[in-house]
Amino acid sequence: MAEELVRMEHISKFFGRVQALNDVTFAVREREIVGLLGDNGAGKSTLIKILSGALTADSGDIYIHGHKVDIRNTTDAIAHGIETIYQDSALVTQLSIARNLFLGREPVKEPRFLNRMDQEAMNAAASRLLKQVGIKKDIPPTTPVSALSGGERQAVAIARAMYFESELIILDEPTNNLGVEETQGVLRFVRSARDSGHSCIFIAHNIYHVFQVVDRIVVLRRGRKVADDIDPKKTTIEEVEKIITGLVEVPQNNAA
Repeated sequence: MAEELVRMEHISKFFGRVQALNDVTFAVREREIVGLLGDNGAGKSTLIKILSGALTADSGDIYIHGHKVDIRNTTDAIAHGIETIYQDSALVTQLSIARNLFLGREPVKEPRFLNRMDQEAMNAAASRLLKQVGIKKDIPPTTPVSALSGGERQAVAIARAMYFESELIILDEPTNNLGVEETQGVLRFVRSARDSGHSCIFIAHNIYHVFQVVDRIVVLRRGRKVADDIDPKKTTIEEVEKIITGLVEVPQNNAA
């Protein structure tokens, strides 16, 4: 079995008097795609925002490769190899594909003290990456993101995470508002990320999409983890839906 890449232990989070997360322990192994499921208000977004540095936990610890880390902001998360792709892709639509791929991490030409962006290097890398993530159309890297379809924007966001060799890619509702073909493209990108050595956390309301790509399913309900190690090959969508809604309770040793 692969080693654990990330482990979140005993994570709790309050918003005022509302407890969004209650003593949640959650792990992702190397080269693993984990589906994180739960109804609205289950705590999924809060958990991944803590891992991605957008929020801080009130209690609990985070380990990467077995070493305790302090993730206080998104810069810390990125430094630890964690990239998050939200449903709106978190791209700057007015800028080009190439600029979005390198946003905040642009290569510079020599001499470096002049701080001139290396546009040629960014364009070449962008062209290569677009093909790598499965975009078949010949889209110039200078194309503004505003001219791209929803699926193409998600491809750019995934390419950015893959280029900077992120070990863990978090996808938060990446197939929302996409057509059938674009959705299948995003799902292919997720599989290719695993094949390239990355791990993924895949969050989606559409459980059918989750079943197509994940290795393991974790379910949250009302801020607690109620199921872990659900194998999508050995269960059904209907059974998982019952766990999400509370119609079926999972034995405690499967939710440890």
